[in-house]
Amino acid sequence: MEYEGFRQFADSWGLLYLFVVFLGVIVMVFLPGAKKKAHDAANIPLRDETPLDGGPK
Repeated sequence: MEYEGFRQFADSWGLLYLFVVFLGVIVMVFLPGAKKKAHDAANIPLRDETPLDGGPK
């Protein structure tokens, strides 16, 4: 398949593929439990992972 063939395939199916991926992300955001997962992910940088005994992680 040459460049023109790939270009035609991307023009015809690329937008549909990206739209389906977008819809998948939107569905994942509104699933039950997504708020807790997003909150947990947002707090990852704020977690103190230093061990209480002062030893290596």
